[in-house]
Amino acid sequence: MADPLPVLWHFRLSHYNEKARWALDWKRLPHRRQALLPGPHLPRVWWLTGQTKVPVLQIDGETVADSTRIIGALERRHPAPPLYPDDPAARARALALEDFFDEDLGPHVRRVGFHHLLPNTEKAIATLTVGESSTTRLLYGAVFPAVRTVMKRNLEIDAAHTEESRAKVTAALERVEAELDGRWYLVGDRFTVADLTAAALLAPLLRPPEFPYPLPPLEPSLADWRAALVDRPAFRWAAEMYRRHRGTSAEVSH
Repeated sequence: MADPLPVLWHFRLSHYNEKARWALDWKRLPHRRQALLPGPHLPRVWWLTGQTKVPVLQIDGETVADSTRIIGALERRHPAPPLYPDDPAARARALALEDFFDEDLGPHVRRVGFHHLLPNTEKAIATLTVGESSTTRLLYGAVFPAVRTVMKRNLEIDAAHTEESRAKVTAALERVEAELDGRWYLVGDRFTVADLTAAALLAPLLRPPEFPYPLPPLEPSLADWRAALVDRPAFRWAAEMYRRHRGTSAEVSH
């Protein structure tokens, strides 16, 4: 029998998946979550969607892939509390900022993080299997060398691309600070999809206490980079967005 509640297929520690979880929790929409592991997720997600990326939301008989499309589906079905501004111009600006952070922040936080994490096999396995049993971690360890190879190829994880991504993250933080210009919110005077997206996609570096899953310690080299960014106004702002607006989980346990 089909689950009557929405079901989110996700990676626990992925920042794009956190974007979708935050939207579900913001809407206070009861839902179930099905955690997947990078690599072994491929056949399941392909079967659901014909593509291989998560998050994926099953809702009202529809299967929706991609965090941006998931938020759009939630706004249509559950408009309150809203993430899209009512004013057309403000909505267009919020969606444009969402797109900017999706393209110019999220992939680059991910690339830098994995560049530092993947060489440490033990820590990488522990990080990617957060919340899983010891048996699952052991089995995942057997396939991890192949998973690492695929991730490095697909995400273009190498020294040159990683340096480009560091610069992209810095530029995105500067964009946040310029857009805020002393205000609390990126668009108008309330929390929108633009704020949620920027804060969620910074989560692997931000490491806010409100993040819904335990975050393993950072690799020392990545921790040093984080330390160089943590006092930036954009970092402090993102932490405040988590504190004010992350709220409690609407997940329903199985």
